[in-house]
Amino acid sequence: MTVSMHAISVPIFIRTLGNLTAILDKAAAHAQAKKIDPAVLLGSRLYPDMFALTRQVQLASDFAKGAVARLVGQDPPKFDDDETTLEQLQARIARTVDFVRSIDAGAFDGAETREISLKVRDTVQKHAGLAYLIHIALPNFFFHATTAYDILRHNGVELGKRDFIGSA
Repeated sequence: MTVSMHAISVPIFIRTLGNLTAILDKAAAHAQAKKIDPAVLLGSRLYPDMFALTRQVQLASDFAKGAVARLVGQDPPKFDDDETTLEQLQARIARTVDFVRSIDAGAFDGAETREISLKVRDTVQKHAGLAYLIHIALPNFFFHATTAYDILRHNGVELGKRDFIGSA
């Protein structure tokens, strides 16, 4: 059986981003219930040299939209990194999901071998589409989505594994 590049990317991004939106809903409810300024959560990080929650969500968004765009031979849409509220982060996620959903499954034909060029610092790395998706895009996407979850959990938001994974 052959699995399409669309099938191993788009539904995964959409589901996890939807779960991330629900996690941010729980963060907002937690902040309100505990009388915590949501900005405290947005600026929280797990360790001083790690990105804060806001940047983790932005990067999860960037990896989802960037991967889909690159796999179909498009330039990734650019979003300003100017979110300052949980609601704005959720709007960014919604824009990301809208973009990811807008790409027709047929556009992924040949994506597994399409050359993906990434500028990383002062070099350009080239990868076949499948290797890019499974070794770079998905791991980075999940890293940032997981770190956003972990930051909120660390700050007392009542979250469990089901919140991250979602229900079938």
